[in-house]
Amino acid sequence: MTDHYFTAEPASADERRLIRVNLAGREMDLETAPGVFSPGHLDLGTQVLLRHLPPPPDGRLLDLGCGWGPLALTAALLKPEVKVTAVDVNRRALDLLQRNAARLGAAGAIQACEPDDVPAKRRFDAIWSNPPIRIGKDALHDLLTQWLPRLTPSGEAHLVVQKNLGADSLTTWIASQRDADGQRWGRIEKVGSAKGFRVLRLVRD
Repeated sequence: MTDHYFTAEPASADERRLIRVNLAGREMDLETAPGVFSPGHLDLGTQVLLRHLPPPPDGRLLDLGCGWGPLALTAALLKPEVKVTAVDVNRRALDLLQRNAARLGAAGAIQACEPDDVPAKRRFDAIWSNPPIRIGKDALHDLLTQWLPRLTPSGEAHLVVQKNLGADSLTTWIASQRDADGQRWGRIEKVGSAKGFRVLRLVRD
């Protein structure tokens, strides 16, 4: 059986380990395991995204495809009063994030949950995501259609996408989208580029 990080119940053995990472300017040991995205280190795309993110908002932030939690944890460390909703289909990843949040004393700031557990009316002032490009274009479009229109007015989404995995075509697609009310999702632009990755910012207007 192929073990994908976007599987609800990974087939690989749940062998927990600690890795040393730097988040929000702090060195720390965090828990990971096989069967989740980038279990051995802080992946390059997320590193690039973190260098181009604005400060967390005063309200609600969505970490879309949270994995073991680098984006959600960074937001909570930088602004403990932020309300982070961290979603992933991978239940092992969600457990890791909850344990890592508790390890850092940030459990109160982060709700780690499966997508269907997020109230449909909840809106977000910011969305941060290293989206799971490898689920395929159609599934990725469905995922972004579900979440990007849930930005509040003037809310911002920041995504990191590898250039050779379709960053430019995804930018064009997002720019053409409208929500159920016929409103454009917003203005999208490239705000950073490094090591083959592009950071995209969508501003709801």
